[in-house]
Amino acid sequence: MAKENTERKADYPIDDIYMNRWSPRAFSDKKVETETLFSVFEAARWAPSAANKQPWRFVYAMHEEDRETFLSFINDGNTSWCKHAPVLIAIVANKRWSEDSDDVNPTHAFDTGTAWGFLALEAYRKGLVTHAMGGFNREKAKEVLQIPDGHEVLAIVALGYHGDIESLPDSLQKREKKSNRNKIDTFIHEGLYSRR
Repeated sequence: MAKENTERKADYPIDDIYMNRWSPRAFSDKKVETETLFSVFEAARWAPSAANKQPWRFVYAMHEEDRETFLSFINDGNTSWCKHAPVLIAIVANKRWSEDSDDVNPTHAFDTGTAWGFLALEAYRKGLVTHAMGGFNREKAKEVLQIPDGHEVLAIVALGYHGDIESLPDSLQKREKKSNRNKIDTFIHEGLYSRR
């Protein structure tokens, strides 16, 4: 297992789950039980959404053939490590207010991102790790996974149990640690965006 990085420190009191969840690249070959995976999806189910439209969709791959299909549209830099993850998940958003409408739901990505956050935290609670990727061919993913029009593939997530850092190439071993975050005063504005 990768050495735990204990350098993260919150400036204000928060639950430890926010500090301890991170996005490693080293995955164990231990299989994820279907019930455990579905518990993670169950957490995503309860995310809030505008007008309760719940625009999130998840396409998951657990079997070797399905995982190979996912690897066909993931960028090479990511396949070098995510090919070891026992589960790959495409996070998809329905961009429309309903299946039979062309009206765009302006919060589809926001709401789907919230569901992903719930999923990631529940995965951590279950002893799993997740790593979301933006490095993939979106058009090919949509075609290969048979995603219908009006839907958008936002990210691909590798999910599984944390593995040995030695399984990674040297260049990635150096990056296998918890990253820090900007201080809140760099992204909060009171009253007006220009005001700190």
